[in-house]
Amino acid sequence: MTGKAAALKDDPSRAEARVATHTATLTLYTRAGCPLCEEMETEIQVLIAGTGHSLARVDVDVEPSLKARYGWEVPLLFAGDTELCRHELDLTAFHDWLRVRR
Repeated sequence: MTGKAAALKDDPSRAEARVATHTATLTLYTRAGCPLCEEMETEIQVLIAGTGHSLARVDVDVEPSLKARYGWEVPLLFAGDTELCRHELDLTAFHDWLRVRR
């Protein structure tokens, strides 16, 4: 676990996420060998632990239409059709998304 992920785990604001009643699956668009993708995935897994939410990882290089659509713009985190963040985790947007799911 990276230092940033460990700090996220200890974040007291995460307590509100643990009472989620409306679970959802987030989609993380990635590609193999992308360190930013791996970092964002680790951070999100820490933040959603115990909430009932899940994370689906999609490799954009596997699907030609995704590769054409997103190119090098990974990682991208989506909740349904809504983009939450790109390239790095936007904690404000993520926490706003979690609050709506309570």
